[in-house]
Amino acid sequence: MQKQSERAGERAQLEQEKTVTESSAASDALSQREYIFERAPVRTAVLRQVTPAVASQMVALVYSMADTFFVGLLNLPAQTAAVHVANPSFMFLTALSNLFGVGGAAVISRLLGQKRREQAGRVAAFCFWGGAGASLLFSLLFFLFRRPILTVCGGSAETLPTAMSYGFYVIVLGSTPTVLATVLGNLTRAEGRAAAASLGVMSGSILNIVLDPIFVLPRFLNMGAAGAGLATALSNCFSLLLFLVLIRKSKGETVLNLSPAALRSAGENAPEVLRLGFPSAVQYALTVVAIASQSHFVSAYGSTATAALAIIKKIDNLPLYFSIGVSNGLLPLVAYNHGAKNEARSQKIFRFGLLLSFGFALFCTSCFELFAPRLTGCFIKDSATVQLAAGFLRRMCTAMPFMSLCYPLIVRFQATGRAREALIVSVLRKGVLDIPLLFLYDALLPLYGCMWVQPTVDCVSLITALFLGKKKKSA
Repeated sequence: MQKQSERAGERAQLEQEKTVTESSAASDALSQREYIFERAPVRTAVLRQVTPAVASQMVALVYSMADTFFVGLLNLPAQTAAVHVANPSFMFLTALSNLFGVGGAAVISRLLGQKRREQAGRVAAFCFWGGAGASLLFSLLFFLFRRPILTVCGGSAETLPTAMSYGFYVIVLGSTPTVLATVLGNLTRAEGRAAAASLGVMSGSILNIVLDPIFVLPRFLNMGAAGAGLATALSNCFSLLLFLVLIRKSKGETVLNLSPAALRSAGENAPEVLRLGFPSAVQYALTVVAIASQSHFVSAYGSTATAALAIIKKIDNLPLYFSIGVSNGLLPLVAYNHGAKNEARSQKIFRFGLLLSFGFALFCTSCFELFAPRLTGCFIKDSATVQLAAGFLRRMCTAMPFMSLCYPLIVRFQATGRAREALIVSVLRKGVLDIPLLFLYDALLPLYGCMWVQPTVDCVSLITALFLGKKKKSA
């Protein structure tokens, strides 16, 4: 009996030591994150948050290019065009992700700046389960109406069957893991765990790059564009699973609470999440409309023109994804310091991030203008498609530096609770001007006129964002 009592005492002591160690580790992690948010030099803080976010966006870009690249190796323009036709519907998933992910990240970071950790956890539960419900609804709607949706997006008799097969895998089956993985990436970054957020996003992207040739190419499973959709769906499932494991293992350190029980008290901040996430969601939803409209106009000139547009929409995403990565990294820092009433630090952080985004976009614009034929030729060897794509790229990239300033400005509005200003700029950047300009420019300059729409919109939206920002300061 005495030995049993001694062993029980030893076990209790070990458990107590383990609890103390875990509590100490969690405390150290929290102190490190608070140091980055509150006291680290501005450049250090920005680079610590932005670098992993940009890295994950770059890998995501490569994986988004992978579908077009490996399908392009088939040297069948209709297959490449089919992927592009389905892409607007896939992009709508990003709109749903941003509604809950960007809005939730802004609210969580501000709550952490106010030291309200428990409430931040309840916000995370609302974002996770809200994203799950919205994505399931969208996948059902797409399944029921996929033919008319893809037709509006530029699908033709030649491309529609392949686009429907690709869309079945990537949207009908893959929408929920795609949305939830992106939401959790934003929420994880919001509490300062930028490296963990990037690991979750990058893991799925890398797996997709590995799976694409296996599913697409004739020497393996020979599924063509449909195989690219299946590879993407499986990869996003893996990414979601990894996020869930990381959150589970970080219990006590993370504020994220995914329990359905937390939904009962999440109503306090749910309207604020949706209000701040709505501008980003609207921007991506309108992006879907704008891309679908552009594809519809271009499809009138044949599948070669549609394939060329598909290629350059991948290439010109490089500065866009970099800017999104910078913006994602800035949002928690700006929101946290805004919540902590440290506006001077918030401003310095924002300006440094803005400089990073602008410098990279300027570099990309120069490269695209100089090497357009070589870059587009990496995706397909069909000479007619390459020639068209090079001309498209040189026109569309002219205002990329303006775009690189616009995204961080929108995110700053969201981080500081200015949803109205964020919504105005988001709607201007995608939606209000695109379709009227498509009609006008295509009439003035058939086919190539469509490529001048985005540069015009970027200029107008940047001027508006700067005006709204300056108006608030003067007020």
